[in-house]
Amino acid sequence: MTDFVHDPRAALDRLLADKGIDYARLSQVIGRNPAYIQQYIKRGSPRRLAEQDRARIAAYLGVSEAMLGGPVQRVATPARGRGPGMVLVPKLAIGASAGAGASVDGEPVEGEVAFDPKWLRDLGADPRALSIIRVEGDSMAPTLDDGDDILVDGGDAAARLRDGIYVLRMDDVLMVKRIARAPGQGRISVISDNPHYRSWDDLPMAAIQLIGRVVWTGRRVR
Repeated sequence: MTDFVHDPRAALDRLLADKGIDYARLSQVIGRNPAYIQQYIKRGSPRRLAEQDRARIAAYLGVSEAMLGGPVQRVATPARGRGPGMVLVPKLAIGASAGAGASVDGEPVEGEVAFDPKWLRDLGADPRALSIIRVEGDSMAPTLDDGDDILVDGGDAAARLRDGIYVLRMDDVLMVKRIARAPGQGRISVISDNPHYRSWDDLPMAAIQLIGRVVWTGRRVR
C-alpha cells in the first residue's frame, strides 16, 4: 500500500523555516538555479520534485522522502520477514559525528528498516519524518557509542525544542549532541556527554540548525 503526504510543498517550507535554511541554499545543495526551490514552493513549478532531487533534499534535511511527496511504503502482506503494516524508515548513508565533526553533502539513502507503527506512535514520532543515521565518534559516550544507529524525528526540531539529544548542523558540520536551554531568551547549550570533548555553554539558537530529535538508538552487541 502506498500513501502520499497531502502537501509536500508546505511540509518542505515548514522544514526549511524550522532549520533556518533558505530557498537558495537548498537549491544550491541539489545543483539547481538559486530560484528553483522558491518557485517549487511558492509557484508550484515544477509540480512535483524529481526523484533524484527529492532523495538529495531528504538526505540533506535528515527526513523521509515521504514527507516531501514520496511514497510511504507499508507492507500490506507479510514479505521477506516483515509483518503486515510495518513502516519502512530510510537509513541514510551518512554519519552524525559524536566526535570532531563530519561533512555533509546530501548523502543518499542506503536502505530501509521496518518498524511497528504502534511502537513509533508510542514514541510520539511522526513516521513520515523519520530517518536512521549512524553515530561516528565517542563524544556522546556512554549515552551513544561509535557505530550506534539513531532514529531521528525530523518533524521534532526547532519549533518544539526542549532539552534532549538532537542531530544538528553547526558550521556546516553534522553532529549529534545534547541540547539544553541556557539562561536568556533564544540561548542554548550544546553538550558532549563525554567530558573529554568540547561543549558550548551559551550559544544563540541562530548558531545551529536543528535537524531532528533522537528518539531511539540501537547498537550491535560486541
